[in-house]
Amino acid sequence: MSVAFTREEDLEATAADLPDRPISPHANLVTPDGLAAIERELASARAAYSGAQAHGSIEADRTAMARATRDLRYWSARRANAQLVETTADGTVRFGGSVTIEREDGRTQTWAIVGEDEADPATGSVSHVSPLARALTGKRVGDEAVVAGQSVEVVAVD
Repeated sequence: MSVAFTREEDLEATAADLPDRPISPHANLVTPDGLAAIERELASARAAYSGAQAHGSIEADRTAMARATRDLRYWSARRANAQLVETTADGTVRFGGSVTIEREDGRTQTWAIVGEDEADPATGSVSHVSPLARALTGKRVGDEAVVAGQSVEVVAVD
C-alpha cells in the first residue's frame, strides 16, 4: 500500500476520533430560556446525526458522523442533568436575575446570571459559576464586592 493512502486514512481516522466536549462538574442550573436552548441544540444534534447516517455510508464521511455523535452525546448529557430554576424577586442577586454594578471608575454594567451553556458575556450574561457571579450572589443594592481585584457596588437588582 502506498504511503499516501496510509496518511489519508490516518487523517480520516484522526478526524473521526474527535474528543468529547467537556462537561462541567458544576450543577447544570438552567433558566427556562436556557432549557429551551438546550432542547433546540439537542434537536439540532439529532438532526445532524440522522443526516450523517442518511448521506451514504458512514465510511464516506466519518468526520460528519463523529461530529454529530459527539454533539449528540454532549447535549443529551446536558439535557439529562439540567436543573430548571424558577426565580423569584427577593431583592438579592441570584441565579436567573440580573444585577447592575458600578465600578470604581464610574462605569456601570448590567449582567444576567444564567447557566453555563447560555452564558454570553458579549450580550451581558455570565455563568453562575463565573467569578463575577460568585462575588455578587446574595448581595443587595448598596452592597459592595470585589470583582477582578476592584471594588464594585451593586446599584440595581432585577
